[in-house]
Amino acid sequence: MNAKHLKKRRKKMKRSGAIRYASTTPTTVGKTIPISDSIPEPPPVPDLSAITEPVQSLAANGEPTFASIGLGGWSPVGLIQNALEYLHVTLDVPWWGAILIGTICVRVVLFPLVIMSQRNAAVMNNNLPEIQTLQVKMTHARQTGNQLEAARYGQEMVLFMKEKGLNPIKNMLPPLAQAPIFISFFISLRQMANCPVESLSTGGLYWFADLTVPDQFFILPIITSATLWATIELGVDGGRLDAQNMKLMKYVLRALPVVMFPFTINFPGVILVYWCSSNFISLMQVGFLKIPAVRDFFKIAPMLTHSKENLPIKPKGFIKDAKESWSNMKITKELEDRQRIDEMIFTKAGKGPIQKTYKYDPTKVMSSVQAKPK
Repeated sequence: MNAKHLKKRRKKMKRSGAIRYASTTPTTVGKTIPISDSIPEPPPVPDLSAITEPVQSLAANGEPTFASIGLGGWSPVGLIQNALEYLHVTLDVPWWGAILIGTICVRVVLFPLVIMSQRNAAVMNNNLPEIQTLQVKMTHARQTGNQLEAARYGQEMVLFMKEKGLNPIKNMLPPLAQAPIFISFFISLRQMANCPVESLSTGGLYWFADLTVPDQFFILPIITSATLWATIELGVDGGRLDAQNMKLMKYVLRALPVVMFPFTINFPGVILVYWCSSNFISLMQVGFLKIPAVRDFFKIAPMLTHSKENLPIKPKGFIKDAKESWSNMKITKELEDRQRIDEMIFTKAGKGPIQKTYKYDPTKVMSSVQAKPK
């Protein structure tokens, strides 16, 4: 293109206004806007120093830490998870071994409570005839409505237990202490399986290698129920449930393995590993505390076996005992209702007007007789 054609084209563009729009001050409908005002401000540069750690940190063994996936903390559940993570990561223990070691540590800490309970249960069993004698007297006094005698026998029971160093609450210390720990373990392991902790899928043994899913062969639930039943039959934590005052509790506990089995088949393997470990430890503890030398070492008195003739309360069986207990409760309720009605009648008679129970006033007759002249 020669210079002549370029000159003509520039003249044509100048007439049409194209040169105007290409200027440094473009115009819109009758308004001129500088080019500098139409350019937006650049976005701010992000502050990389504010990011102190990545979204998901890794532990020493290359697995994500519990803190980075929302586990752990200072609650009872979080402390258990932290302890299991320490055993698995720092000590390089597989998950099934970490759960077993954690269960053993907890049971060792609770073992002094078991010894205290065993001492109290042995002394209470050996003094069972005297305790039942006072119980029979208290029951008879309550059934006859003699509250004074019932209170007196109750005071004798308190003094007798204080003299022998007995306290029924001591027998409940091991289950009361184990209940919150079992619940904390259950919740912490459930959270680990649901999160999920990826290494749990290979942290088991043999047929239960994946601890995040239920046992497909139902072997762990069967072992859990069987060991729980064996522990109850041999004695919970080394105690004896064949005493008369523990019969009802034994019948209730016997039903637990059957009732719990349909639920345990849906539990992940990590929970069943803990439960089986706890049951096996209980069985070993039962056998350990039945050794005479061990009982002598821990100063647990030998358990005496009382004949039925020497006990004031004769064993009658579960059904008869339940019926007798129900009858005693009904009699006690009727006596309390009768006493309440008597109190209402006495209160009403004392505050209301005097009721006339005679045909004539004897005081007026006497006054009229005295007024007559002799």
